[in-house]
Amino acid sequence: MHNNRTTITQYIIEEQRHVAGATGDFSGLLNDVVTACKVISNLVNHGALVGVLGSAGQENVQGETQKKLDVLSNDIFIRSNEWAGHLAAMASEEMEEIYPIPARYPRGKYLLTFDPLDGSSNTDVNVSVGTIFSILRCADDVVEPTEQDFLQPGTEQVAAGYALYGPSTMMVLTTGNGVNGFTLDQNIGEFILTHPGMTIPADTREFAINASNMRFWEPPVRRYVDECLAGREGVRGEDFNMRWIASMVAEVHRILTRGGVFMYPMDEKIRAKGQGGKLRLLYEANPMAFIVEQAGGAAITGRERIMSLQPEALHQRVPVILGSRNEIERIEGYHQR
Repeated sequence: MHNNRTTITQYIIEEQRHVAGATGDFSGLLNDVVTACKVISNLVNHGALVGVLGSAGQENVQGETQKKLDVLSNDIFIRSNEWAGHLAAMASEEMEEIYPIPARYPRGKYLLTFDPLDGSSNTDVNVSVGTIFSILRCADDVVEPTEQDFLQPGTEQVAAGYALYGPSTMMVLTTGNGVNGFTLDQNIGEFILTHPGMTIPADTREFAINASNMRFWEPPVRRYVDECLAGREGVRGEDFNMRWIASMVAEVHRILTRGGVFMYPMDEKIRAKGQGGKLRLLYEANPMAFIVEQAGGAAITGRERIMSLQPEALHQRVPVILGSRNEIERIEGYHQR
């Protein structure tokens, strides 16, 4: 407690007290994740001053050019979480295979998936980026976790969250009991509860989509965007704003703060590449869907609920449409027709 303000550590411990038979493992794991995000925040904030901007000169498993900060953030997440005995294994968007906990450390009962630095293409131009994570349970009878153990539907998530490295560093977290936002107080090095009970307004007049892909969109998405762009004179009878940051964490945070819709839908260009979508199910779509649903919003592929999908591969991609519930239901209706 700092001046009667709730720290994230205190919040996590208070939450643990409501769970019968809690051992403290889960609280310890969340604290390790928080520590990793503080270290990454420090690197992001110093940028060029500590030589961490620019390309790492290599590609990740997705075929994307890695930034130096991608590699560093991935390493920080592993080193912060491998030693304490809370995890059985980890999986990262930046690594082709799962990361089993080394034999020299005790094994735990949880699995951690993460995108260590979402939106990293923005770091060189000083635009907000973030970290996304999801926590799953590892089955009790599993001795050596494999990729298969990670292929759980989003409904099985124990917790999900993201850190946003913007004008201030924030941590947004759900353990299935609503969504809370914490702001990093740099003076004391602690996340403080500043946004309790975050909720997404059911209605909105704001949407985010990469309009350069318009010619590849499917008819339902094109119809929705056309109606928004028609504004007051169109069938919606209202003017809409369009946003696009190219950082999913920043997009979702804006929606959590004031409502809106974020879309990275299936399109003909993605389909031609043989991909199921643009965003990764385990590292981006599922954790963000969990957060958005817990805040009263909705998250779909266009045709079905994201969190109901049965994952088929570690790096599976899916279309993502999420945000204010009434708009998402409208978009889903257009897909069904």
